[in-house]
Amino acid sequence: MFRVFKICAVLVVALLFMAAPAMAQGEGASQALIEFSPSAGAGIIMIGAAFGIARIGAAACESMARQPEAAGDIRGGMLLTAAFIEGATFFALVVCLIAALNG
Repeated sequence: MFRVFKICAVLVVALLFMAAPAMAQGEGASQALIEFSPSAGAGIIMIGAAFGIARIGAAACESMARQPEAAGDIRGGMLLTAAFIEGATFFALVVCLIAALNG
């Protein structure tokens, strides 16, 4: 878990460094400091879905190794949960595509 916090801290620091040139704009600049495009949103969505499904797979393999007689039930629950994550990911990607087409 500490590794995840470390990666998040690095991302926040990188975001702050990218924001520095935007804050140095001259007077009268009326644009946002940082604008995220729909493609950046789609990338974040895919990374989150990949982490979620990887965690599900790892936990399912570990629990099947600990309790082999329940492997069928665990596999079914894993597939159902992965399908829910994929559905939510697909919905979010469609929203990003609609935002890209409209904006």
